[in-house]
Amino acid sequence: MATDSNSITISGNITRDPEMRYTPSGISKVTFGVAVNRSWRNQQSQEWEEQTSFFNVVAWRQLAENVGASLTKGSRVVVSGRLEQRSWETEAGEKRSIVEIVADDVAPSLRFATAEVHKVERSGPGDGGGGPPRRPATTTTTTPTAAPAAEGGYDDYGEEPF
Repeated sequence: MATDSNSITISGNITRDPEMRYTPSGISKVTFGVAVNRSWRNQQSQEWEEQTSFFNVVAWRQLAENVGASLTKGSRVVVSGRLEQRSWETEAGEKRSIVEIVADDVAPSLRFATAEVHKVERSGPGDGGGGPPRRPATTTTTTPTAAPAAEGGYDDYGEEPF
C-alpha cells in the first residue's frame, strides 16, 4: 500500500452487514459502516466520556468478495485506506456529497477475538483482479501457536525469523 497524506486507518465495529453489489462489467463492490469509539476521562469532573464517529467504507474486487464472505454486523475490524469524496445530484436537483473510506485492506481485529484465515487464489499482480470471483484453491486454517521452546528453533518449523 502506498502511503500518502490521504491515508487513514480505523479500528471499530461494523454497524451494518456488508452490502455486496456488482458494476455492469461484473466488478464486485461492498459497502459497510464502521463505528469508532473514543473514551477519555474528563479532567474537571473525573467522569469517563465517550464519543462515537461513524464511517462509510467501500471495498472493491477480491477485497470486497472476502469482506462479504467473512464479516457481519458487530464484527470488530481494522480498516486502512484513503478518504475519498463523492458528489452527486438527486432526482430533485439537490446536490449531495459524502466522504467515505476506500479500503486498501480490511482485517478482523484480534484484540478481543480470534479468527480463522482461509487463503484464496490470486489472479495476478497486486491481486487487482477484475475477473470472476475466485474460489479457494486450498484452505489453510491458521492457529496461533506459542514461540518455539529454547531447545527448538525457527528451523524446526521450516520458518525463518523476519
